Amino acid sequence: MSVRIVLTLTAKPGNAAAVASGYAERCRSVRKEPGCEQFEVFQGVENPERFVVMERWKDADALETHRLLTLANPSGVRELCVGGGEREDYTYNRTR
Repeated sequence: MSVRIVLTLTAKPGNAAAVASGYAERCRSVRKEPGCEQFEVFQGVENPERFVVMERWKDADALETHRLLTLANPSGVRELCVGGGEREDYTYNRTR
């Protein structure tokens, strides 16, 4: 069963452009990982320092592989953000 991750982050003041640029590169690399069904980043229109990362993974094993790859090769983008962000995990069941 697919796993959906919704991560909300806020860039530190003055870092929104660097976060957007860093995530653009991150998206290209993560989408190549096994089991990645979606990895997209959205930047707020009214608050451009606010970002939402939408991920979907084939299953929990694919998500764990991604976690281990991220630990081994961190992007550095999260250090440009305030705190650790807010993360929600869901099992993905299309309702319509």
